[in-house]
Amino acid sequence: MTAPVTVTADMAISLDGYIAGTNVTTDNPGGDGAEPLFEWIHNLASWRERQGMTGGEDNEDSELMREWFDATGAVVMGRMMYDTGEEFWGDNPPFRTPVFVLTHRPRPTLVKEGGTTFTFVTDGIHSALDRAKAAADDRNVDIAGGASTVQQYLREGLIDELQLHVVPALLGDGLRLFEELDKDLGTTRRPRPIEPIRVVHTPLAVHLKYRFLKR
Repeated sequence: MTAPVTVTADMAISLDGYIAGTNVTTDNPGGDGAEPLFEWIHNLASWRERQGMTGGEDNEDSELMREWFDATGAVVMGRMMYDTGEEFWGDNPPFRTPVFVLTHRPRPTLVKEGGTTFTFVTDGIHSALDRAKAAADDRNVDIAGGASTVQQYLREGLIDELQLHVVPALLGDGLRLFEELDKDLGTTRRPRPIEPIRVVHTPLAVHLKYRFLKR
């Protein structure tokens, strides 16, 4: 019997709960003041390898990043994340798996180098997740972002594991991962209980991994 696909979300987050700064645009994908959220990633050997570069630090942070890459068989993201990353990712994006983009603007599937395909899904988050699970080849499906997309899947109870890379920085303003998470839950739908799976402390971040339990 095939094991069910695990649905994950893996986010860098500030100490005060922000995953992006203010004024997020296609030209400013992280938002104003968000540099500390991502600086720790850029010199990791595993990240650089995925960008087609060499060198970098081969440390515990890099191993955690490599673990995520290796475990992910398909990705779901919002259209804003795709639009902000399209030019930066170029012809050989780092995903190397099928990516399903939530959108209201249809577009033909894009086939890129290295195994990445972008399929644009116009009929909602459940359809995108079902298609990602079918394409994941028994590996994980990762809900990559941005905040609104992850929040939608959290509200629906569709994420199984959440990993947060807590960076020692305070942004003070921006996009919060858990902003209005209880929106539209009403009184009959409560967030699922969670249990910690792993805590890893490094000089660059505290890596917290949680599992959502069945009700």
